Amino acid sequence: MKGMIFLSTGKAPGKLYLAGEYAVVETGFPAVLTSVNKYVTVTINKAKNGGTIQSKNLNKELIHWNRQGTELVFDDTESQLQYILAAIKFVEKYALECGTKLSYYDLLVTSELDSSDGKKFGLGSSAAVTVAVVKTLGDFYHLGLSAMDIYKISAISHLSVQGNGSLGDIAASAFGGIVAYYSPDRNWIFNMVRNHSITEILSLDWPKLKIQSLNLPDNLELTVGWTGSPASTSILVDRIALTKAQKVEKYQNFLHASRRNVEKLIDGFKTNNSRLVKETFSKYRNLLADLAEFSDVHIETELLTRLCDIAEKLGGSAKTSGAGGGDCGIVLSDMNLDVTELKKEWQQVGITPLTLKIGDTIAHA
Repeated sequence: MKGMIFLSTGKAPGKLYLAGEYAVVETGFPAVLTSVNKYVTVTINKAKNGGTIQSKNLNKELIHWNRQGTELVFDDTESQLQYILAAIKFVEKYALECGTKLSYYDLLVTSELDSSDGKKFGLGSSAAVTVAVVKTLGDFYHLGLSAMDIYKISAISHLSVQGNGSLGDIAASAFGGIVAYYSPDRNWIFNMVRNHSITEILSLDWPKLKIQSLNLPDNLELTVGWTGSPASTSILVDRIALTKAQKVEKYQNFLHASRRNVEKLIDGFKTNNSRLVKETFSKYRNLLADLAEFSDVHIETELLTRLCDIAEKLGGSAKTSGAGGGDCGIVLSDMNLDVTELKKEWQQVGITPLTLKIGDTIAHA
């Protein structure tokens, strides 16, 4: 039987999409994401009888839980806690398969992924929470989870709550650094979860899934601005899904253009070619503009347009990150761009520069 430790702390980073948004929801399509140096931290303390869950960012009182057999029983099922509960469920299912005795514990979640007044920055907080719980509870139960194991259990957990999504933000949070990500077949995952053990699911290669670590070319840096208006990814993605059914040819053209562009971007990263990275990164802004036009979805808000235009005027490459509709814009620039001037001009029009750097790559043991 595997051992257990009495206190475990772990963290998972937030993420930003560099390219591949929208297309990556289709099986096997690529995206490039970066983790950022803002984290969700989870601390787990062994308890004797019953346990608690507290998420400081939800401003909730302690939620108490108990067990009926191996199932957790809660006195509150607040929807924002569903990601935490799902992560616990699947880690503990795997722990039981490993012959580990389940325990009681107090679990505390703290997050740096929201602003001081509680607004989300658009850094993938639900994914980071899921990954942080899986990682920390895996350590607590001494399960020896690799980065890919953490991705897979987190992906299963996230899908069980959300029911859709590319899971790219899970990959960025589980692996850290910059990742090239090809999304797996979600229908296959649902079928596997219904019919197979977690042990078996972890041991298999998932159809179409690929996660590779990348490095930013030496002379490029990343600067992020925040518009202060959080966007709903799920609503925007649902609107695009409607377009997919109505405008099949245009949507397919977008998908193929996206794949070509993102694979060139990945090549740019792999060959340390900063010119190619900047060029293909900028091109994805144009692809998203085409998608927005034929789908009638407002991806680039007025403030995001100003964010990008200011950066391009100063010599940077810029685009929205993720679903758009608000949230963040990203700039990739070489040493010729005056970042101080960029931030000053952003602030003059109401854009907040964020002190974000690329998150550390996590060991892939």
